[in-house]
Amino acid sequence: MIDLIIACIFGILIGCITGLFPGIHVNTSGAIIYTLSPYLLNFISPEAICIFLASLAISHALLEFIPSILLGVPEESTALSILPGHRMVIEGRGKEAIRIVSIGGYGAIIITIITLPLFILILPNFHNISKPYLWLILILISIILIYKLNYNNKNRLWSLILFLLSGLIGWSVFETPLSSNLSLMATFTGLFGISTIIFSLNDDSIIPHQNQFFEVDLDKTKLKNIFLGGISGAILGFLPSFGPAQGGIIAQDISNTSDEDDDASNFLTVISGINTSDCLFSLISLYLIGNPRSGIAIYISYIIKKFTLNILIMFIGVSLTSVSLSLIFAILIGDKFINIIEKIDYMKTSKIAIFIMIIIVYIFTIINKGPLWYITILLISSTALGLIPHFQGVSKSHLMGVLIVPAIIIYFNMYY
Repeated sequence: MIDLIIACIFGILIGCITGLFPGIHVNTSGAIIYTLSPYLLNFISPEAICIFLASLAISHALLEFIPSILLGVPEESTALSILPGHRMVIEGRGKEAIRIVSIGGYGAIIITIITLPLFILILPNFHNISKPYLWLILILISIILIYKLNYNNKNRLWSLILFLLSGLIGWSVFETPLSSNLSLMATFTGLFGISTIIFSLNDDSIIPHQNQFFEVDLDKTKLKNIFLGGISGAILGFLPSFGPAQGGIIAQDISNTSDEDDDASNFLTVISGINTSDCLFSLISLYLIGNPRSGIAIYISYIIKKFTLNILIMFIGVSLTSVSLSLIFAILIGDKFINIIEKIDYMKTSKIAIFIMIIIVYIFTIINKGPLWYITILLISSTALGLIPHFQGVSKSHLMGVLIVPAIIIYFNMYY
């Protein structure tokens, strides 16, 4: 038992570190541990290795919001949080933003655990029925969101153009022999990271003083959004090609929130809840349908061949422990980070953040022996496309066509 506790704590600590370092995807850490697992199994149990992976995934999911919100450095799962999080920092509400995503992630895990019996009864059948029609579901949801998230036909047309153009970039990424992880890193860095910071250079040249006295009011709206994040993350755990970013787009319409809302905290509550609950439910889906829905879940399925109810209960306990400790770490680390950046010139900080993002992309390109010219073109074109929503006044969430359009094509070809 002591080895399982140590594995959980160690996984949380490593997840905090990987979450804070842009460019280190949780699946990269998982791949390293899985590669070493034949050697590690000589010393520790398979359960301990899997507990380490699960706790790492949960803590990473919560801590990765810190660089996204404070520096504008995107991962797929946190890309939509950049604009509202950045706006809260500009308003002096950085510490509130960190607490919002922490509470949203923690609460969503609780909701996922409480509603698990209901999902056990409903979602396996829904999963089997929906698979052949997933491409059509994606198209209908995309059309509805383009219509409802805009108030006039001009914005709807621009949203459709952005959706299709980003989808074209996404499809070209998946069609190349280059690692999709590397290509998507460059694409998301341009679409949501560099473009957002470049546009924000029009704002004040210093980061405003961050309010030390604030109140995170868990009103009915916040509680509703926590519930929505937990439910949405659970549903996404069953749907192939759906991730936290795509779920965030859908949740915008259901919850009446948007990445452009005046009160950005409502949107951050939803998106952080989706991110963490999706981690847990990707493991739960191993038990319910025998099909992993994340890279970490795949590695766990390779190590533990028979996923029993007792194993599921163990992972639920690990997830609850991980998200509880990660909440504390996120607040402590986020506050320290904010105290540092508020003393730095905003213009310089923004330029440094852009430089760091570019360097990270090229470092990973060199490590993976990717073509520098292709990554450069991808980075420039995605940055240009990412600037358009700012100038046209439409939501950047429509740029998630970069993943949704390829998913539509893939699942249509799979069944028709």
